[in-house]
Amino acid sequence: MNKKSVITGGAIVVILGFAVASRLLNTSPFADAVSDPVVEVTTPETRDISLITGLVGSVEPEDVVYIYPKVSGEVREVYVKAGEVVRAGDALCEVDTKQVENAKNSLDAAELALSQAEDDLARQSVLYAGGGISEQAYKQYQDALTSAQISYNDAKVNYDNQISYSQFVAPITGLVEVCNIEKFDQVNTSDLLCVISGQGARVVSFYVTERVRNQIREGDLITVEKDGEDYEGTIQEVSVMADSDTGLFKIKARMDESMDEYVLPTGSSVKLYVTSQSVHNVMAIPVDSVYYDGGLSYVYTYDADGSILHKIQVETGLYDSDWIEIKSGLSYDDMVLTTWSSELGEGTSVRLKETNASAENGPEVTKEAVSETADTAE
Repeated sequence: MNKKSVITGGAIVVILGFAVASRLLNTSPFADAVSDPVVEVTTPETRDISLITGLVGSVEPEDVVYIYPKVSGEVREVYVKAGEVVRAGDALCEVDTKQVENAKNSLDAAELALSQAEDDLARQSVLYAGGGISEQAYKQYQDALTSAQISYNDAKVNYDNQISYSQFVAPITGLVEVCNIEKFDQVNTSDLLCVISGQGARVVSFYVTERVRNQIREGDLITVEKDGEDYEGTIQEVSVMADSDTGLFKIKARMDESMDEYVLPTGSSVKLYVTSQSVHNVMAIPVDSVYYDGGLSYVYTYDADGSILHKIQVETGLYDSDWIEIKSGLSYDDMVLTTWSSELGEGTSVRLKETNASAENGPEVTKEAVSETADTAE
């Protein structure tokens, strides 16, 4: 080994020695100490909590009539079309039932027979008064008149029925929602001719389960949504009998009577929202304050004496998007944690988030922020 290699090796040893000595003599820590987590807390409040359920309903008029023919026939005339407003008694259409003419002939024959029976009785009355015929013979003429009158009445009723079967008029004043007929169409008793909706309020019908039905009362308000717009309605009818096919209960809500029928057309579907469950004046905390472990509910409370957290089991009830009912496990004096992270647990030391009281309108300042500012200044 030459002299130059010895000198170089010695220099390296000296440098390493200085590095180790410097590290051992340096009293400053390798890293800053980790401060306690800063948390936010709140106390339980007394609140009302409601669970809102979204449903789908269908729109119908409060007054609506569906017109079907009572007998088959051919449409002879149509006087209206969909979208028109009609008044009660206005003609809608005529249908040739092939029975009107026969009924008219029968009525004419019955009227003629009645007239003849009246004339015969009038002549026989004179003879009977003069003793020209017996009482028994006179009674036969009276019976003939009575029979003729009955036949005429029957023929008149049949004729009137046939006329009503062939000539359709609007039973109410309203809007012609549907008109499914044209001239010369053949119609049967199962064919819908017209639908007329009254000019009253619109009604939204929907179906709910028994649990939801038990929460709904006549007079309750609902919100109906159509094309991004909200409309208010009032529960008008709550069915007490379930539908045999679905097991659901039908509910009807009445909308504002001044609402234009074109806003909620008959037969259209709408979204609606009803209160399906509610509690009043209960202890409540923010819903995000509750944690679940093994099917049980827990919250963290702040112990001011030790500045630590305690994990408390609670019994919860109804909740919405913001608040949850606490049935047991807490008092109104407990400070419940509203912020949480994986660092927190039973016995964790924490610091409360505080505001700087000296700044009236200034930003919120925490103890942690003040400490960081002091370290930077040093």
